[in-house]
Amino acid sequence: MGQELGTLKIPPRKVVKTLTVGQEVEGVVKRVTEFGAFVDIGVGRDGLVHVSEMSPTRVSKASDVVKEGDKVRVWIKELDREKNRISLSMIEPGTKTLRDLDEGDVVTGRVTRLERYGAFVDLGVGRDGMLHVKEMGHGYIEKPEDVVKVGDELQVKVLGIDRRRGRVDLSIKDLLPPEPDAPVAAIADVAAPAGEDGWLQDEAFITPFELAFQEAGKNNDRRREKRSKKSRTWDYDEEDDVIQRTIAHHRKNRGDY
Repeated sequence: MGQELGTLKIPPRKVVKTLTVGQEVEGVVKRVTEFGAFVDIGVGRDGLVHVSEMSPTRVSKASDVVKEGDKVRVWIKELDREKNRISLSMIEPGTKTLRDLDEGDVVTGRVTRLERYGAFVDLGVGRDGMLHVKEMGHGYIEKPEDVVKVGDELQVKVLGIDRRRGRVDLSIKDLLPPEPDAPVAAIADVAAPAGEDGWLQDEAFITPFELAFQEAGKNNDRRREKRSKKSRTWDYDEEDDVIQRTIAHHRKNRGDY
């Protein structure tokens, strides 16, 4: 195990100078607080293990991991030689944690669990990442098991990290080749007018043949209108002639002529 420091007799103000960062030591938990635990490592000055340094996974309370009197193995994380302070860690050096991940990283993981909304992937940082079903590929995917299964090893991209909640969002889709461009619909030379609600309203497209038929129809309507007018004029003339002949007949019978 690590170096035994309990037998060293070091003046309190010079304790930190005898230690090195990364050094492994054994200690006894002396006091537990909300933010961590103070550990006696036998140098006359207790070191602090912050709650974030107690496990690669998220720890809510220090008391969930240690209690007073526990013997623990710790590593020197930081040394403040001016203030004679010792920061300790219960996470072995070289162990990857969430702090080692950044948004945009591409990492290899293993699928550990499937849910209806996605898959959990072990990234080796003590906290599984979430691969949502919508990030498993282009287009609609009904179920996660249509793409992955438990035990699959795959490459994923880190979309986002919430270190406070210990959450990592992942994607496969961002690593896939882009989809072929969808065919672009032909656009009319003249845009359709916008309606009151801002949406473009449809306009009927008229072919040259339909235009010719419409013109022919208009010409027929004009010819019919002319014939109708001519017919009405003839009717009026004929009616006037009948009236005139009737009046003349009556006058002749009365001897007006």
